[in-house]
Amino acid sequence: MTTVLNLNPITKLTREQFVQLCQANPELQLERNTQRELIIMSPVGGESGQKEANLIVDISLWNRQTQLGIVFSSSTIFSLPGGGDRSPDVAWVSLEKWENLTQQERESFPPICPDFVIELRSKSDRLPPLQAKMREYLASGLLLGWLINPQQKQVEIYRQNQEVEIVTMPIMLSGENVLPGLNVMLDY
Repeated sequence: MTTVLNLNPITKLTREQFVQLCQANPELQLERNTQRELIIMSPVGGESGQKEANLIVDISLWNRQTQLGIVFSSSTIFSLPGGGDRSPDVAWVSLEKWENLTQQERESFPPICPDFVIELRSKSDRLPPLQAKMREYLASGLLLGWLINPQQKQVEIYRQNQEVEIVTMPIMLSGENVLPGLNVMLDY
């Protein structure tokens, strides 16, 4: 479950203020959307946490073999070019894009959009905010994204300049030309 705080009547939460807020409250999982609203993310339960961990392992194993990029967990916040500060459940950034960042940018909230993300809907998540988050990634330069919805046994596949494709689980998903050779079986 997420809680959205609209701080606009009081202040426009800038990126710098958001970073300071995160540093002052490391025990909270926070995001900021393009409307500069503060989003407080609730922890997930065991089932969702286990599924998320398995997805990170799948992407990491593929990445160790190909060495094409860097894999990130849901603890990483990306300062998206579109204005939001988001934390996908799983993220992958090409090595070229990562190496173009300065050391300071790498140590802070990287000012890039991942090339690939996975968002895993937990039982307490509402679908429309996750779909909006996926559109926010696309607007910021995302190449490929999977919104996994175990409750409806569906995956929404997001690609640049294409309509969202909805597929039914179980399914073998491909990393396509973004993560070449990656195949992940989803049978939730």
